[in-house]
Amino acid sequence: MTKLFVLVFALPAVLAAQQPATPVTPRDTTVPAAPRADTTLPAYDTTLLGPVDTTARPIRLDEAVRLAQKASPVAVAARGTLETSQAQVRAGYAAFIPSLSVSASASRQGGDRFDPQGTLVPFTGNAWQQSHGLALNLELFDGGSRIYNLHTFKANVTAANANEVLQQFAVALSVKQQFYAVLAAREAESAAESQLEEANENLKQALAKVHAREATRSDSLRAVIQVANAQLAIVTANYDLNTANAALTRLVGTSFTVTASPDDSTQEFAFASVDSAALRALAEIGPAVKQAQASDVASTAGAKAARAPYLPTLSASWNISGNGSTNSLAFVADQYAYQNQFRIALSYPIFDQLQREQNIAVADVAQRNADAQLRDAKLAAQANFVQYFGALRTNQKQVEIDETSVAAAEEDLRVQRQRYDYGASTQLDVLTSEAALIQARAALIQARFNYRVAKAQLEALVGRDL
Repeated sequence: MTKLFVLVFALPAVLAAQQPATPVTPRDTTVPAAPRADTTLPAYDTTLLGPVDTTARPIRLDEAVRLAQKASPVAVAARGTLETSQAQVRAGYAAFIPSLSVSASASRQGGDRFDPQGTLVPFTGNAWQQSHGLALNLELFDGGSRIYNLHTFKANVTAANANEVLQQFAVALSVKQQFYAVLAAREAESAAESQLEEANENLKQALAKVHAREATRSDSLRAVIQVANAQLAIVTANYDLNTANAALTRLVGTSFTVTASPDDSTQEFAFASVDSAALRALAEIGPAVKQAQASDVASTAGAKAARAPYLPTLSASWNISGNGSTNSLAFVADQYAYQNQFRIALSYPIFDQLQREQNIAVADVAQRNADAQLRDAKLAAQANFVQYFGALRTNQKQVEIDETSVAAAEEDLRVQRQRYDYGASTQLDVLTSEAALIQARAALIQARFNYRVAKAQLEALVGRDL
């Protein structure tokens, strides 16, 4: 009950203390002077920022993408897959050419031997025996297996090419996202510095009015809080910038720290001119769809090749060999006895323990999977186009709106400062306008980042720069 009684009597005094004091007129000579306010601004503690990387080298977006596509593990793996597929095609063509092999040998004989009468006699004659030969082998007919395999290898090359393009744009998307994150952090740092300047100006104004007994000390305390918040915003923006630079450096693959070039700054921010119908058509034949189409063709050829063992195979071979002897080690004798042989063979497996049936089942399943993946790739391209293109248009409109909001918030803050200076508004009005400006700037930075990312996603989908 005592606490309630004290609160009731103390509340009017507290409320009166929070209201701006009535300006002192020349006739109010009996009013005692107010305590002198502390007009010293809080120092900006730069040690809170931590180590700032001032050695980061500026790099343009196109150069960053080029370096990342060269160093990225996924891009390297994609190029390796393409090289392997091209080697398979060369081997597929070589399968139609006869295989060629040569041989040469030398052996030494010595000791005893049995003659025709069974008597053990010393070995006589030349001790060294030499031989050499040449052999050709060719499979004349294999049920079409080589042809279908060649079709499979060619389709794999097409798929590998599409996958390389897909991975290049995927790497480019990652680089662009991180590059734009650097730009966003730099914009946030600039906005935080402007916020600190405005907060310091508000603090000067509030201290002056408190000193003139035109405002309460609460106004200056609120301004001090705004200055501290602005300092914290600079610390946060600097941390985000250093983190974004480090992530960009990892993607680029350099031994030194890189950062986004000032040439790619917000002053050159521009909207891309795009045609929705043309982009939709490009998305339907984008790298992901082309890769799925090539994989489907390869699986179809593989299913046909799996049925080739049901047909007989026909092969031909020819070889020639010569034999001679000498008394010393030499691969060339004075005289050779030559023999040659030509052979044609027909083979057909009657029962191979169901290996053909197993291979056909595996190939058919792979073909059905490839068909489903192709269908899903086309649908995914359509869905992603709607999402990315919609995000591009939405964020473009958002940027335009936020730019207007920032301009309006800046003008509103200027007006509120003037009104506060003349005593027509309170410090709370100024702080509200300043908070609205901070929010508008943050929204503009995020909208610009989202627009750039949506554009990069659309480029990765269609497989070309916009």
